[in-house]
Amino acid sequence: MADITRRLGWRHLRSAPTAHIRHHRRGRLVHDGRGLSFWYRSLSAALSEVPVDDRELAMAFHARTADFQDVTVQATVTYRISDPAAAADRLDFSVDPDTGSWRGAPLEQISTLLTETAQQHALDVLARTPLAAALVDGVASVRRSVAAGLAAEPRLPDTGIEVVAVRVVALRPEAEVERALRTPAREQIQQEADRATYERRAVAVERERAIAENELASQIELARREEQLVEQRGVNSRREAEEKAAADGVRTEAEAARKVALARADAEAARATGAARAEAQAAWLRVHGETGADTLYALAATRLAENLPRVDSITLTPDVLTGLLGRLGRPQPGADA
Repeated sequence: MADITRRLGWRHLRSAPTAHIRHHRRGRLVHDGRGLSFWYRSLSAALSEVPVDDRELAMAFHARTADFQDVTVQATVTYRISDPAAAADRLDFSVDPDTGSWRGAPLEQISTLLTETAQQHALDVLARTPLAAALVDGVASVRRSVAAGLAAEPRLPDTGIEVVAVRVVALRPEAEVERALRTPAREQIQQEADRATYERRAVAVERERAIAENELASQIELARREEQLVEQRGVNSRREAEEKAAADGVRTEAEAARKVALARADAEAARATGAARAEAQAAWLRVHGETGADTLYALAATRLAENLPRVDSITLTPDVLTGLLGRLGRPQPGADA
């Protein structure tokens, strides 16, 4: 909207570069162009402001497919007014000379024109398309149909309107139909998920079985090795017992041989000792037999004295000494011989 200021009954208008201003005074065109700035009198001026920038028009409408299903089309049309003079001649873009606001609603007229034209071509396409095909390829087909229809609409160039772009944002069925259409895909996805789960479980079971088989094989191998160990221990024990028995036999034989040798040696020694004792005894007896009685008495006394207990004093009477001396002084028979 243009800026209008008041000065002593005059009005000053200053417009933006995106607005085309047309100023008529007494039926004659005085100013015509973009971004104008000029003075005028409100009682004799007729002003029109036509926006020439690109504008976005969002639209949403319902359509019915070939299988009688209701769908919602959301689209956006970008347009601009390429011929401001034609637009000002066909539509009411006049503004109040005092306030600068539009007297009518020209942009709403343009929106209605574009929306109804686009809706007509979209309905024509969707009415011949089933719902499933419309949901798959409907966006592209509706966009092409709407763009071609707007380009071929003769009223738009006559009004100075140029369509820049057409975009179809979405094409959606009713909520119940959309949920019903989603169900097979969800079921398929769920089946894929279940199959993946089952395959994962099968792989897990197979791995557990392989692990169990490995553990069983390990236990079997361990039992076999334990059996070999027990068998080897038995062989070792038997060999040790045999070796011990052989060693005990050798030791017993050696001990018996030693004892026999000792017994023989003892017997020989005893025999030699007995012979020596016998010879000594015989010699002793022979010497005693050849010795006189006095000598034997003396020896007996000596032996007796050796075996008697300790005697501190002894008393000899004259009778004993007389007899003993008489015997010692008497010659023994056979002494001369």
